[in-house]
Amino acid sequence: MDPYVWWIDGELVSSDDAVLPVADHGLTVGDGCFETTTVVRGAAFAMTRHLRRLRHSLTGLLIDLATTDAELRAATDAVVAANPGAGIIRITVTAGTGPLGSGRGEGTPTVIVAAGPNRGWGARAHVITVPWARNERGALAGIKSTSYAENVIALARARAVGASEAIFPNTVGNLCEGTGTNIFVEHEGRLVTPPLSSGCLAGVTRGLVVETSEVEEIDLPIEVLLTTAEAFLTSSTRDVMAIDRIDDRTLEPGPLTAAAAAAFAALAASTIDP
Repeated sequence: MDPYVWWIDGELVSSDDAVLPVADHGLTVGDGCFETTTVVRGAAFAMTRHLRRLRHSLTGLLIDLATTDAELRAATDAVVAANPGAGIIRITVTAGTGPLGSGRGEGTPTVIVAAGPNRGWGARAHVITVPWARNERGALAGIKSTSYAENVIALARARAVGASEAIFPNTVGNLCEGTGTNIFVEHEGRLVTPPLSSGCLAGVTRGLVVETSEVEEIDLPIEVLLTTAEAFLTSSTRDVMAIDRIDDRTLEPGPLTAAAAAAFAALAASTIDP
């Protein structure tokens, strides 16, 4: 695969030549946060929302980033322009160089704007449930942190059985989210998604679906997946993706999924920064 052009701390470099100090806290302890968006019609999609969530994550992680949103937009535009075949853009901010432990040093944050190919998702998703719980009361609840090992393990279990996503409960057994997705389900004929208080991430696509469709944000036990008539995932790289299998149960996309997908597609076709 040909190298991409990335932006690291103010400079455009080949992804083959991109380096970080081995003592960067993002590497040693996963101390950082990130945003991923897609390239739509030659521009990064929904940047205002992604940058707003990035600032929320930075505040939650107590990382003071001097780089302004305008500078991050300019860096993103430069990376998009330098990579005409790119499908996704990822902005990563770490706490910078630090000691080999949880305590931070005096290093300034590291900022990376990277480009990559589309994820190549299928048209529909097979998901599994996993026993590990999201902690809705934890320090990282609602933060898109680079501490992703929990997601890596759950997704590995899903892929081992031919699935493309794993769905977590939270600590009280309610439906929460996937490793990189939000989930919507049919419940008593209505479209429902877990509230942010469940511990799920405030997904950008999730928010757009809530705004463009009739959705109730309510807590439901994860066992709703045993009975729901239809369900779908949302994320910045999947958009609205129907679920056709949950564990060993087969589902068919239904009218709620179709309507949400159509509303989101119409929005994405009409604007780059909703």
